[in-house]
Amino acid sequence: MQVPDLPWIEKYRPHSLKDVIGQKLIVDRLKSFVERGNFPSMIFAGSAGIGKTSCAIAMANDLYGEDISGAFKELNASDSRGIDVIRGEVKEFAKTRAIGSVTTKIIFLDEADSLTADAQHALRRTMEKYSKETRFILSANYASKIIEPIQSRCVVFRFKPLNEEGMRKYMEPIVKGEKLEIDEKAIEALIYVGDGDLRKLTNVLQSSAMQSSKITEASVYEIAAKARPKEIITMLNAAITGDFEGARSELDKLMLMSGMSAEDILTQCYREVQNLEIEERLKLKVAVQLGECNFRIVEGANERIQLEAMLAQLALVKKG
Repeated sequence: MQVPDLPWIEKYRPHSLKDVIGQKLIVDRLKSFVERGNFPSMIFAGSAGIGKTSCAIAMANDLYGEDISGAFKELNASDSRGIDVIRGEVKEFAKTRAIGSVTTKIIFLDEADSLTADAQHALRRTMEKYSKETRFILSANYASKIIEPIQSRCVVFRFKPLNEEGMRKYMEPIVKGEKLEIDEKAIEALIYVGDGDLRKLTNVLQSSAMQSSKITEASVYEIAAKARPKEIITMLNAAITGDFEGARSELDKLMLMSGMSAEDILTQCYREVQNLEIEERLKLKVAVQLGECNFRIVEGANERIQLEAMLAQLALVKKG
């Protein structure tokens, strides 16, 4: 029976800290922890897909080598948000004695900001009680959602989205390893849809490669269900210049032909505001309208009506 290939996000995940791209200051600090063999509990904070999990696993690989299975435990806190998982699985692993040459174990809790308040307080007690045997690495999109008593017991590392240079460097071994043919426009499209998120970039690249080993700009935007930047700018410019029908026609293309959701359209509009060739005062008004539209949609209003209302408001912005 043929063993299926791993998803590319796992296949090309860095095995060691020396292979991690970007986050240089954080990686250097983690390397020093590995060299000393002593380290505190940590919080890795930042948006999705920017290397938090990869750094935790790479650090564990460097620390434990072949002994990693008995010394490193990874749990996704969003799957089990309650106090039971802390009192059960986490506590059981924390209190067990390390195997072989391992002196300190690591529990990695991904999406720890999803834990309930009660679960976090239970986790704090576990961290205190078993601090001699176990260190914790908590990954969170929002560090502010971690209770203060836990934050005060951890070193907080704030991860940043990768820049364009880092994303290009990340793609190189994938393109080479999978024997892909890719041009500059397709690379720029991947960087745009990835927006600093390597997980998203990798998944879009793999999905595009399933159609053809030749990756094109069109296939990237189609797979990602994203509009080209110029399509968003065309819609916004039409609205701002008072051409409501033209703006509405562009909106039809995005929603009906490209299948984009209102949230995706608003997110891309927000990214492209700074690229509009209008005065700063008008950009501020556009940003306000985008925010109000997003709020109403989140509250449950009809997406199509709200997007058209936003375009109508933008058509009045210049007059106001």
